[in-house]
Amino acid sequence: MIQRTTRLKVADNSGAKVIMCIGIPHYSNRVVASLGDEVSCVVKSADAAGTVKDDEIVRAVIVRTRKEVGRPDGSYVRFDDNAAVIIDKERNPRGTRIFGPVARELRDKGYLKIISMAPEVW
Repeated sequence: MIQRTTRLKVADNSGAKVIMCIGIPHYSNRVVASLGDEVSCVVKSADAAGTVKDDEIVRAVIVRTRKEVGRPDGSYVRFDDNAAVIIDKERNPRGTRIFGPVARELRDKGYLKIISMAPEVW
């Protein structure tokens, strides 16, 4: 469960290292976001040579959460950290590599490019 002011690791090589959630687009009253949801974030720390700079407002999709998420088959999935991948307006990742596992729920939400770039899908 990701809410405003939650800090997330960036799981791609776009240049950002840590981002902070500042809102959930398209939902005025929604308080939390979960796996596969799109969030608006501000970059808190970034590499100087990356394509994303400090204090830039970006869109990201959540790929890992520490809070367990139930699946229709009755199982639960939980990760060690909260992580996101920075995306552009066409919902494609801005980086060229994805680090760490990503959740299977991204396939249902239509993020097939992220699924194909990920080293492992849980």
